[in-house]
Amino acid sequence: MNESDTQSDNTSDHIYSTPQERIGDFVFDDNVAQVFEDMISRSAPGYSTIVSHIGVMARHFVQPNTRIYDLGCSLGACSLVVNQMVEVDGCELIAVDNSDAMVSRCTENLKKAGHRFPVSVQQADILELEIKNASLVVLNFTLQFIDKDIREALLKKIYDGLVDGGALVLSEKLAFNHNSEQELMIKLHHDFKRANGYSDLEIAQKRAAIENVLIPETNGEHICRLEKVGFTHVYSWFRCLNFASFLAIK
Repeated sequence: MNESDTQSDNTSDHIYSTPQERIGDFVFDDNVAQVFEDMISRSAPGYSTIVSHIGVMARHFVQPNTRIYDLGCSLGACSLVVNQMVEVDGCELIAVDNSDAMVSRCTENLKKAGHRFPVSVQQADILELEIKNASLVVLNFTLQFIDKDIREALLKKIYDGLVDGGALVLSEKLAFNHNSEQELMIKLHHDFKRANGYSDLEIAQKRAAIENVLIPETNGEHICRLEKVGFTHVYSWFRCLNFASFLAIK
């Protein structure tokens, strides 16, 4: 095995590939951070499309002399594409995650890429973070990990911190009202994972680890909440199986 093969294996997701006697709740620790890029691309249908289009939307919505927030930034995929696409003067990007492992790797990734405007990576709880003078806020598969009872308060804080014409991009795994659609989307999602090389054991153990941590909601619940906190225009701009993204404009 050559060096590139070793590096590839080290960053491939095998976390749930062997039987585990006790499966604990999923956490964004060092093991997950190391393989997260592989994990998310093989687990979330449409992920790369969502990330690339966040860059397109950033070019449209980011205003001069404002802030961009990437909340739950993980390895910095959204921050990187925003940095590549935005060309206005005086803006600042703030990437935030509560995982030390993610913050460390995100910082490295952004440093390697370089940046056109000030960028800071912070380890913090986004529930306690002040949002102000923002023209773009990104919550890319982040809200689903937050207690349902406080999701509205977070979105209201984001809305209040946006300038007029600013936008929130919210990407989430979906739940469905009808059991038949819920069951079909889960089956198709598992087929998607199998097609990307995951075994039935990996799928089952990952599902057990994440079912009490990631709590999805329906398309309608997301749209109603966004409108309730004040967004005047809410669009469901992307969906692939049980993964979707919304654009909300102040």
